[in-house]
Amino acid sequence: MKILLAAVNAKYIHSNLGVYSLKAWADRRKAEGHLPGTDIHIGEYTINHQTDKILQDIYRRKPDLVGFSCYIWNIQHVRQLVRNLAKVLPETSIWLGGPEVSYDARKVLEEEPAVTGVMVGEGEETFGELAEYYDCMERTGQGTLESIGGLVFRNREGRIRASSQRPLLSMDSIPFPYGSLEGLDNRIIYYESSRGCPYSCTYCLSGESRAVRFRSLSLVKEELSFFLENKVPQVKLVDRTFNCNKNHAMEIWRYLLEHDNGVTNFHFEISADLIGGEQLDILRQMRPGLIQLEIGVQTVNQETIREIHRKMDLERLEQAVGQIKGFGNIHQHLDLIAGLPHENFDSFCRSFDRVYNMRPDQLQLGFLKVLKGSYMAEMTEEYGLICREEPPYEVMSTRWLDYGQVLRLKAVEEMVEVYYNSGQFQHTLREMDKHWESPFAMFEALGEYYERRDLNRVSHNRLARYEFLYDFLAEREPGRMGIYRDLLMYDLYLRENVKSRPGFAGDQSAYKTVIRDFFIKEHKNPRHLPGCEGYDSRQTGHMAHVEIMGDGRMVLFDYKNRNPLNHNARTVEIGRLEHG
Repeated sequence: MKILLAAVNAKYIHSNLGVYSLKAWADRRKAEGHLPGTDIHIGEYTINHQTDKILQDIYRRKPDLVGFSCYIWNIQHVRQLVRNLAKVLPETSIWLGGPEVSYDARKVLEEEPAVTGVMVGEGEETFGELAEYYDCMERTGQGTLESIGGLVFRNREGRIRASSQRPLLSMDSIPFPYGSLEGLDNRIIYYESSRGCPYSCTYCLSGESRAVRFRSLSLVKEELSFFLENKVPQVKLVDRTFNCNKNHAMEIWRYLLEHDNGVTNFHFEISADLIGGEQLDILRQMRPGLIQLEIGVQTVNQETIREIHRKMDLERLEQAVGQIKGFGNIHQHLDLIAGLPHENFDSFCRSFDRVYNMRPDQLQLGFLKVLKGSYMAEMTEEYGLICREEPPYEVMSTRWLDYGQVLRLKAVEEMVEVYYNSGQFQHTLREMDKHWESPFAMFEALGEYYERRDLNRVSHNRLARYEFLYDFLAEREPGRMGIYRDLLMYDLYLRENVKSRPGFAGDQSAYKTVIRDFFIKEHKNPRHLPGCEGYDSRQTGHMAHVEIMGDGRMVLFDYKNRNPLNHNARTVEIGRLEHG
């Protein structure tokens, strides 16, 4: 009996915790003497693969059973695969699981006649018993699906039946999903120390039961040590509100602080308004880049916050974000959701401006997704929600926000991604902020400029983005272009020693001798470039760049010594030239 657990991920760098957890459960059962004739394998693909290539790979593996992990980002790909897989492997049983099929399993089976059944809800124990059923059927021809909890399936007569609901698992009963890291090189590794959420936000599925289950700290520490010992680049904890239990969060953060390997980064989703003094003391001590925080603000509209059943002390959140930012060692990612009830265009602008002014390292402007099984989906008529028919069911308009306004927000989202979240225009944006009525108005004007110039139809390289911003500013503030030219060049060279220069860049040819002499002098007597000892002046020149700014400042960009948080080059003003 050969079983394939198939995951179609959003990107190659992602991994699928679900299929690894299912396999670990079944592998444990096999070690206990069950599943004697069964081999279980994992196949990970991405939505960027051609579905035909995925189909070919599954066909060549010749599984007796395929289980697909289903989410909003991959369900269309999975459905296409299922329909074609049944044609080329008609004897293979096809099962689905995951949030995108758990809430309307019967409908899915009606629409997809090639699917044998759906595993509903938590899948580890269900999959283990399902694998044992098929193993037993293969060896003895005996077994029944009705006795396995958590299934909606077709019986032998082709009728759709549902078994009993399966109770939630104890977190300690779930085996560690990573026996090895084979095949996971350079991938984000997902891990969970808890399931569930104490909150009941109406757009989310995690807080439905409001029962938060925690894995024992002794187990968590042992498993985190596995990642640390193997120097995994990034571990992303999928706990929905990691710090809802103060002691649990503090123990884990303290453990990471004490066992930091200097390499691994840990990502946490938290509620910042729950962060207090003791937790801040731990966070303050962490190596830059040891952890990063994702914080869902979603809105600052108090009426909206009440309507979506969200609990949040905005002032405390703002204070905590500011304190953590002051430490200078932790990347913070703040989220907003457009399309929530009672939030019109002007209200969202205010939400954006307030969150932007918290100066997160990234500001995610997302759009409401009306998820199956959520309370928000039940309120579509009440809220006038119109969303896309296809996944991810993104909002198109509401009672408070029309489609034209959604499109305006989409343009702002694109500009925020390119110019803010890229981290490549920090100093230029900071100067721009001083001369606009609001941050939102600034990004909206930039989006309108892109639309007017028809710049959104094709992708652009990094250098072009600098030139577009320069031209935009030349239209808006022609009298300040000397300042903006210097800031744009500063931002450009912070990230890398680019070979090509933008069209607006000042001519540096007159300073070749000055720059060459600096590197020769630095080679003989290093003062400004620590760590470059032993390299000749030409080699040193590749590891650093000197830019003569319009005001005569000589700025050194040192790429050998970068900021560990944002990877920007260290900069030093090494002198000043008098022009003319």
